[in-house]
Amino acid sequence: MRLSRLPHLAAGAVLSLVTACSRQPGPSTPPQVATAAADAADSSPADAASTTATPASAASFVLRGGRVLTATGISYDAADVYVEHGRIAAVGPAIETPTDVPIVDVRGMTVTPGIVDTHSHMGVYAAPRLDAHSDGNEATRPVTADARARDGYWPQDPQLERARAAGVTTIQVLPGSANLIGGRSFTAKLVPGARSATEAKFPGAPDGLKMACGENPKRVYGDKGGPQTRMGNVAGYRRAFQQAVEYRRRWNDYERRRATWSAKNEDDSPPEPPSRDLGLETLAKVLDGEILVHNHCYRADEMVLMLEVAEEFGFKIRSFHHAVEAYKIADRLAAAGTSASMWSDWWGFKAEAYDGIRENAAMVSAAGARAIIHSDSGITIQRLNQDAAKAMHAGRRAGLEISEDEALRWITANPAWALGIEQHTGSLEPGKMADIVVWSGSPFSVYTHAEKVYIDGSLVYDRQDPAHQPRSDFELGHRQHDLDGVTP
Repeated sequence: MRLSRLPHLAAGAVLSLVTACSRQPGPSTPPQVATAAADAADSSPADAASTTATPASAASFVLRGGRVLTATGISYDAADVYVEHGRIAAVGPAIETPTDVPIVDVRGMTVTPGIVDTHSHMGVYAAPRLDAHSDGNEATRPVTADARARDGYWPQDPQLERARAAGVTTIQVLPGSANLIGGRSFTAKLVPGARSATEAKFPGAPDGLKMACGENPKRVYGDKGGPQTRMGNVAGYRRAFQQAVEYRRRWNDYERRRATWSAKNEDDSPPEPPSRDLGLETLAKVLDGEILVHNHCYRADEMVLMLEVAEEFGFKIRSFHHAVEAYKIADRLAAAGTSASMWSDWWGFKAEAYDGIRENAAMVSAAGARAIIHSDSGITIQRLNQDAAKAMHAGRRAGLEISEDEALRWITANPAWALGIEQHTGSLEPGKMADIVVWSGSPFSVYTHAEKVYIDGSLVYDRQDPAHQPRSDFELGHRQHDLDGVTP
């Protein structure tokens, strides 16, 4: 994750920047249960509000006759996908459906699950690139576990529209990577018209914790009191989690005393609760497995070190992000049950990112670990299918047997697992949310476009229909000119 920025542009260049990315460093509750309990990892009054990512227009229909890649190990040269009230009801050849269910002819096209991106800063580093839109790094102290990406999220970011048009249906919105612990991430569905992070939030998805090791924290804080070295980085993690262990112990002790007190004489004074600390509360939920750890980390030795820190304090790292040296420890990742969220061919822009190889994802996958292709970019996210293709072909050139289904899992099922939502999305299986992309051809071809995108069974993008090509406020005037035939 780089801390670099695109140069400032004049106001007249805003529309040309809509695809630019400002680069900065357990099972979930069923999605239909949209209550405060579904967001137990967040303890603010706003969380009592109902959250739903299901568009009101979700309907029943059949995608008929296309090539279907399910991301489950099963593929069909020609099959149907039956969607019933926003959920996948059946997948297979010649499915029998009620006569009144609309048929969408997708012969000659390819149907896949919607793309899931584990690493995005859209909404917290919105386009156009302005200081006013830099809301991802609370770079005021090395540990800001109390910060939440959802509180800096701008749902009108034009990059979100571009990602949806590229077949992306779900993203994890992360804080940046300036801090040792940057705060909570949240998982969002790219539903049109969301007016807040609460309305965009994937129902029931657990929060994540963004951590960063390596160069970024020591560069940002080296002359601000530290950490100044990688030793200081690790000391900072261990200090923060030790404080969380003690915080959790105080609260557990209070709960025990409270339970005991309730059975005593009512004349006794109840025990006083400890002071609430939102940052330590977040870390305590990590220790309890309620919040999933996503760790920006490039070098193999540091990833091993972070696995050791996690083991010391009894938590798991769900995914290492960027992980350009993951291939060196693929066996360790498989043994730890930790995924690697990687680029297909992006490295060398700083010392810790120097030792990357194009075969990285394929080697991680071949070792039995979960490989993921992520974007970390408002531009790259528009071509994640092509990035998966590049990584797949690099592995094949190296002699590794990587199927198209496996490569598809790198951008669908595996990232869904990393976000704790694999029971609900990431593959085409009965009962799952109908998050679906219809591609004009093979999703692994540079000539292919996303023709139709569905979220929860609702058509949210149609390349052939301007009515299903929603635009942000920044582009409304530009789009009207286009429709009027006037050159802007």
